[in-house]
Amino acid sequence: MNRLLVALLFASFVAFSFRPLEPVRPGRETTPTTASAEPVKLSWEVLRDVTFKKKWYAEESVYMLYPTFGQGIQKLNGKTVDLTGYVLPVDLESNLYVLSAFPYSACFFCGGAGPESVVSLKFKKTGKKFKTDERRTFRGTLKLNADNIYELNYILADAEMIEE
Repeated sequence: MNRLLVALLFASFVAFSFRPLEPVRPGRETTPTTASAEPVKLSWEVLRDVTFKKKWYAEESVYMLYPTFGQGIQKLNGKTVDLTGYVLPVDLESNLYVLSAFPYSACFFCGGAGPESVVSLKFKKTGKKFKTDERRTFRGTLKLNADNIYELNYILADAEMIEE
């Protein structure tokens, strides 16, 4: 039930916060090379390499934003990345957190940013608790999600906080 409420919350914010985003222009990409085994230092600017179109989802009877990921971000799908942002607790009992480009007062869930500005954190180990707006860096495997409407578009799987 809790998961359904969270999913509906995400869906409602996505459905009502549609605004076209300007994709990263060719020649301005800041996608780092991924040839080495070192984690890629991912920036929020790189995550903007996505466009959205409204799509009807009959199972939930709602229009949602369907992402089309640009080539720059597609190259990072499945790669180990480091990303710094603001931690937003969604459900402490389920250890469900989101990493945001912006603090809570200006984040996607408050209507101040787009869906490309949040990443779901799927931790390798559970237990650590974070406070709202803690600025932290996490390392994990970047997963792009275009099909599961109950998840965010960006997921950091096997996430671990790294000390800077």
